[in-house]
Amino acid sequence: MEKPAIEGGTPVRETPIYYGHQYIDDADIKAVVDVMKSDYLTCGPKIGELEKKLCALTGAKYAVACANGTAALHMAALAAGVKEGDEVITTPITFAASANCALYCGARPVFADIDSGTYNIDPEKVEEAITPATKAVVAVDYTGQSVALDPLREICKEHGLVLIEDGAHVIGTKYKGQPSGSLSDMTTFSFHPVKTVTGGEGGAVLTNDETFYKKLLLYRAHGITRDESLMEHEPDGPWYYEQIALGYNYRMTDMQAALIISQLDKLPMFSRRRKEIVKRYDEAFSEMPELFVQREIPESDTTRHLYILRIVPERLRIDRKQFFEALAAENVCCNVHYIPTYYFPYYEKLGYRRGLCPNAEKLYEEIISLPLYYAMSDKDVESVIGAVRKIVAFYRV
Repeated sequence: MEKPAIEGGTPVRETPIYYGHQYIDDADIKAVVDVMKSDYLTCGPKIGELEKKLCALTGAKYAVACANGTAALHMAALAAGVKEGDEVITTPITFAASANCALYCGARPVFADIDSGTYNIDPEKVEEAITPATKAVVAVDYTGQSVALDPLREICKEHGLVLIEDGAHVIGTKYKGQPSGSLSDMTTFSFHPVKTVTGGEGGAVLTNDETFYKKLLLYRAHGITRDESLMEHEPDGPWYYEQIALGYNYRMTDMQAALIISQLDKLPMFSRRRKEIVKRYDEAFSEMPELFVQREIPESDTTRHLYILRIVPERLRIDRKQFFEALAAENVCCNVHYIPTYYFPYYEKLGYRRGLCPNAEKLYEEIISLPLYYAMSDKDVESVIGAVRKIVAFYRV
C-alpha cells in the first residue's frame, strides 16, 4: 500500500519501532529454566506461589491463575452465573473477548457507549442499558486507566448485578490509592507479551468472594474436585476425585507462572518507565491543536498499557488511515485499539448494527496506538514525537 509522502524526506528513524514489546531479563530466564529442571511443569507449586503474590500485590483475598485473559473472562462469567437468556453489558472499545465471554455462556452482549474524553465505558450509558435480563457488567480498564469504579459499583449494587472488571490492561494501576484487582466482584488479568507484565500467555481472576473463588477453581479444571466436602459419593480411596460441574482445561503451566512471578518483581520499574513515557507524550501532544490527548480521571493513578493518539480530522488534510501510513513511512509502526466489537461479521450475523455507540464509533475513526513499552529509550520516545510533529506540520490545515 502506498504511504503518504512527505517532501524532503529521510525518515525520523533508521529502524522500525513497534507499538509494544516484552522485556525479559536473566532473572526471568532463570526462573523458567529452574522450573524446567524441577519435578513439575504444570499444576505444581508455582501456581499457588503466583496466586499468593497476586493477592499480596492487589489486596484481593483470592486469585485463580489460568491459561489466558480470555479464559479468565469466561471463568468469571460462569462464576457470576451468566447463562442463556441473560444479558451482559460491556464496551465496544475492547478486544472481542470482553463480549465473547457472554456468548460462551449463551448470553447476549449489550454494548454501552464510552465517555468521549476517557474512552472508558460511561456509567450513565450502563444504567440506561439495564433490563430485567441483565446479569453482569464487564467494565474494561481501557489503556490501563481505571474505569469509574464508584458509580459502576453503585449501579451494580442497586440492580443486583455482578461487576466483572476486565483488567487486562490495568495491572499496576491504583484507584483512589488502592491497587486494581480487589475493587470489583471479580477482576481479570492478562499476561500476554504486550501487557505490562507477561508470562508469554496467562491470565488470572481475582475476587474477595469465597463463593466465586470456589466456582472459579472448578471451572478452571474440568469441574473436577478432590475436596471431599463437595463430593456426592463416598470416596473409593485417596486417588478419588469427582466431576461436579462442566468445567474447562484453563490451567496455567508452572513455567508461565514462574515467568510472571519474576516479572511482577519488576512491576514498579515497569510502571515508573511507562509513566515517564506517557508524561513526555502528553507534554508534546497537548501543545498541538491537531491532536487530542486522552483524559484521565483523578481517581486513577494509571500504569498505561497503551498510549492512544487521537487526531482532530477537521485540523488535518489527511484521515487516520493516512496518518497511520505516514507514521509507518517514518519507521514508527503503530496499531489501532480497537475496532468496535459489533463491527465484526460474526456480530453482524447476530443482528448487531453500526450506530449503537456513536462516541465509540467516532473514536475508532480517529485513534492510533503509539509505541509504549518499558525498554523504549529516551531517543526512541523523541523519535516517535518527532514523527508525529513532522506529519502534523506537513498536513495541518
